[in-house]
Amino acid sequence: MTVTGATLVLASPAPARAARPVPVPAPVPAPAPVPVRRSPAARLLGPYARLFAVPGARGFTAGNLLARLPMGMFGISAVMMIAGQRGSYALAGAVTATGMAATAVVAPWTARLVDRYGQARAAVPATVIAVLGSLCLVLCVRTQAPAWTLFASYAATATTPNIGGLSRARWTHLLPRSAHHTAMSFEQAADELCFMLGPVLAAFLCTAVFPEAGTLTGAALLLTGMLVFTAHRATEPPPGGAPRTTGGRSPLRALAPLLGLFLATGLVFGSMEVTSVAHLSALGLGGASGPVLALQAAGSCVAGLLYGARCPRSLRTCLLALAGAMALPWAAAATGSLAPLAAALLLAGMATAPVMVTAMGLVQSRTPEGRLNEGMTLAVTAILAGIAGGSATAGLAVDRLGTGTAYLLPAAAALAALIVGSATPRPAR
Repeated sequence: MTVTGATLVLASPAPARAARPVPVPAPVPAPAPVPVRRSPAARLLGPYARLFAVPGARGFTAGNLLARLPMGMFGISAVMMIAGQRGSYALAGAVTATGMAATAVVAPWTARLVDRYGQARAAVPATVIAVLGSLCLVLCVRTQAPAWTLFASYAATATTPNIGGLSRARWTHLLPRSAHHTAMSFEQAADELCFMLGPVLAAFLCTAVFPEAGTLTGAALLLTGMLVFTAHRATEPPPGGAPRTTGGRSPLRALAPLLGLFLATGLVFGSMEVTSVAHLSALGLGGASGPVLALQAAGSCVAGLLYGARCPRSLRTCLLALAGAMALPWAAAATGSLAPLAAALLLAGMATAPVMVTAMGLVQSRTPEGRLNEGMTLAVTAILAGIAGGSATAGLAVDRLGTGTAYLLPAAAALAALIVGSATPRPAR
């Protein structure tokens, strides 16, 4: 508004000048991510590094390995000790067979107590009883006690807890389901490593030190390892396996379809071991039996670690590979040479680990909650029964048909495992 003389003039305001647009710079594209190439060793060790990053995992694993090593020592130590002092391999074999039969009966009950009352409360007393049985066996052998005392003493060792099952139960408690495959693969590799080194250590102690050294060392390792293992209470799964907490369901009913598979797998192990020892002895290479069988266990150990770093395969795929691999020793035995047989046993050993890892994973998924130790022990018991049956059957086949033909037994057992495994219903997702 403005005033001119007596006149008020209303003038419209001047239009505002439009602001000049400020140029916006074009966005700079982000640099494309550079792919990081990991070495094969890093890809293999990565899953296991994450496994042992869990607090307490290294501690209870160290104790578990100490307690697990004697599992490969006690049998051969007892045989060498009894045969050396009493001069009878028949007596030694009968004593160890009695111990295996007692284990098949007692072990599931021990595992049930572990599930119900906790690992520390149940496994430590059971281990003490087993160690006392071993010490009593040494004393009875040393003092020339009656033969029945040897059977009674060795039967007392049947209370030894399933060390691998205790460790697998802890991994299941600590890890998410996505990491269970790697953990089960590590445990399978640990089993093979201990059963590979145990007999070698036991034979050395019984021959280079004194006959009772293998049993005494095994008892000391078992007790020490179990005390170290159970001392890590923070990683222990809570007890809860009483029937009232699981609705009365039995792991035996849930795992019945799988126990036939484990029985057939045990037949593979038992018949392969006896046939290989007999075949090498027939070739005049009996001294190579230990290293060749250790090579088979080493193949399974390495395959277990490699399998744990990869995606799991179906049980049928693993059993197909096992059935094919178990035909290789029979073909290699026909050559009459050590090198092809050793290579065939190495490949056969590598085929067993994926089967065991995958099958144990199924046990883990099908066992009722709070009864995992009992479920794992039932599987191990079926394997032990298969090993005993396979060893006896292979012995008869070697005597009547020859070592070359006896190699058909592991192949037939692997085929039976494939048939049983294929008929096993898949778990519901």
